[in-house]
Amino acid sequence: MKSHSTIGLREWVALPDLGVVGLRAKIDTGARTSALHATDIVEFEREGERWVRFDAHFGTLVQRRHRCEARVLARKTIRSSNGQTQARYVVRTRLALGSHVWPVEFTLTCRKHMRYRLLLGSLALTDGHWLIDPSRKYVQKKPQTLTLPGAQ
Repeated sequence: MKSHSTIGLREWVALPDLGVVGLRAKIDTGARTSALHATDIVEFEREGERWVRFDAHFGTLVQRRHRCEARVLARKTIRSSNGQTQARYVVRTRLALGSHVWPVEFTLTCRKHMRYRLLLGSLALTDGHWLIDPSRKYVQKKPQTLTLPGAQ
C-alpha cells in the first residue's frame, strides 16, 4: 500500500506536459472528475487520432493563457453542481502537486466565472494517494519550473 500525503483545500499545481506552471487548484472531493479552464477548443486529427488544441487559463493577479494540445480520450456528458449537463472533451496529462507527479484526466470547460481555473476531483485525488485536511490551504510547495520529477 502506498503512503498518503496531506493537502489542503487549495493547492498550487503545474501541468508539465502542457507547459503550464502556477495554477491554483480547488480540491473538490464532491466532484468525481477534474476540470481545467479551457477556451478556443478546436478538435483536429493527428496520425489517425483525435486531438484538441485549446487555451489553458491560469494566473490570479495577471490573467495568462497558454496554447496547448492534447490527445482526446473521450467526449463525456458532465452534470455540474447546479444540475446542468454539458458535453466536454476529456484529456489526460501529468499533474504536479508538491513533489508528486501523476497522470490525471481532465474535462475541458469554461470556468471563467470560477475563482479557481482548475478543479481537482476525487478520481485524481485517489490516484495521487492524497489525504485532505479541510482546515488547511497550500500545504504542499508550489511547483516552480517544468523540471519536475518525471518531466520530459
